Amino acid sequence: MGRGIYSARKLKKDHKALRWSDKHFSRRELHLDEKADPLEGAPQARGIVLEKVGVEAKQPNSAIRKCVRIQLIKNGRQVTAFCPGVAATNFIDEHDEVTVEGIGGRMGGSMGDIPGVRFKVIKVNNVSLEEMVRGRKEKPVR
Repeated sequence: MGRGIYSARKLKKDHKALRWSDKHFSRRELHLDEKADPLEGAPQARGIVLEKVGVEAKQPNSAIRKCVRIQLIKNGRQVTAFCPGVAATNFIDEHDEVTVEGIGGRMGGSMGDIPGVRFKVIKVNNVSLEEMVRGRKEKPVR
């Protein structure tokens, strides 16, 4: 490795070339995380409910977590989203428009004991799901 008085060009060239061996740099430059992400880097996205599904919790827990299958409007991809709250799925029907966001697991992955579910529902027909679960707001009739 050159350290001489005229070695700046080579040092710069080597630094540029060797940065590609850094996993975080190459994934960022090639936009791999955005390509793999159904929301395409956005914090939230809207979608249409296709069906309600129950996802079994991982060991050692034993429960059926209430989720919904959603088709995103922006790109047509299908994702599964968790419905937080007691009896929250009662406020969600098929063909409703819902807003989803990341569930908050590390590196954008799933959280807790729900395997393979990376998103949660926050709004149904532009009304907060949390407000409906608490009884403060009614679900609008479309």
